[in-house]
Amino acid sequence: MTPSLDTPPSTEPALETDRWPGQRRAVTATLQEVFEHQPLEDRATEGFGTLWSRLQDQVDGGKLIRPRLTLLAWNAFAGQDRSGEDDAVRLAAAFELLHAALLVHDDVVDRDHIRRGRPTVAEHYRRDIAAAGAPPEEALHLGRSAAIIAGDVLLTSAYRLVGTCAPGTERGQAVAAVVFDAATQAAAGELEDVLLSLHRFAPPHPDVEQILTMERLKTASYSFEAPLRAGALLAGADEQTAERLAEAGSHLGVAYQVIDDLLGTFGDPARTGKSTTADLREGKATVLTAHGSTQPAVQRSLQDWTEGTGTVDQVRTALQQAGAPEHATEVATDLVDRARTVLDGLELPEPARHQLHALCADVLHREA
Repeated sequence: MTPSLDTPPSTEPALETDRWPGQRRAVTATLQEVFEHQPLEDRATEGFGTLWSRLQDQVDGGKLIRPRLTLLAWNAFAGQDRSGEDDAVRLAAAFELLHAALLVHDDVVDRDHIRRGRPTVAEHYRRDIAAAGAPPEEALHLGRSAAIIAGDVLLTSAYRLVGTCAPGTERGQAVAAVVFDAATQAAAGELEDVLLSLHRFAPPHPDVEQILTMERLKTASYSFEAPLRAGALLAGADEQTAERLAEAGSHLGVAYQVIDDLLGTFGDPARTGKSTTADLREGKATVLTAHGSTQPAVQRSLQDWTEGTGTVDQVRTALQQAGAPEHATEVATDLVDRARTVLDGLELPEPARHQLHALCADVLHREA
């Protein structure tokens, strides 16, 4: 059956293992330790100390999806040899720092003011600067400037932590290369996201394949593909096996983003915590709008919205009538089916196989 927004989420614990609760505590402790050791020490200014504290707030409260995937892969291939578990935990924590860094930058690009129900880093600084007497436009600019700097600091923290994972070994070099490549792909994907939004001013609208390529670069690469690949390589999996696992992760990551875009337009904000106007406000090109853009009614509603004469509800109604939600769900379902096919061709311990197949279901049925 094709899942819909009304389908209840899977009741299976998609990423739970008997080791995860303890490993989660270890990841959390590692992140706390990172922020207990301010990198500039006595060379830090008061301003940098404030920034460092705000970055810790940014990292706290995450779902730890990327660390869970990293450790799922590591657990699958490490077997009974737990000697490298501390390295795996640090690698998992590094992915969370990378994620936090990219979110700080993404909030600037998307002009978002709230993240996880709290002011973004840029918004914190905007308020400070406005309170100091700066004009609104200057406060907005300086707040975003501070956030770009803050994201850079988190990036360096992530890279520094990766450097402590099996240092001086081929495995350590391999996983560092995966993380660096994932960060570069995410940057390339963010750029594509920005450029594809130009369809508002210079048609035509990007097609579905262009959008899926962007989402693979921007989100799937560092959120699913790289954690699975790096975790497997650190545990000693061969390159081919790690590559196939990463391929499954890539399909899942893109499907996750397609569903995320669906929830970002048609979901319930009270349940998802996502605005249903932000993507449309920024002119974001999604599978929804790519499908709908072939319909004159959707074209008109998007144009009216861009020109300020239409409403978000009119765009949503036009997309709904064009069958855009159903099309997006079909695209996501096909991607998840591809991931399942790849996973079925891999030799995996049964617990890991079960967890990954449960994750496939949860990607489609999630509501938050």
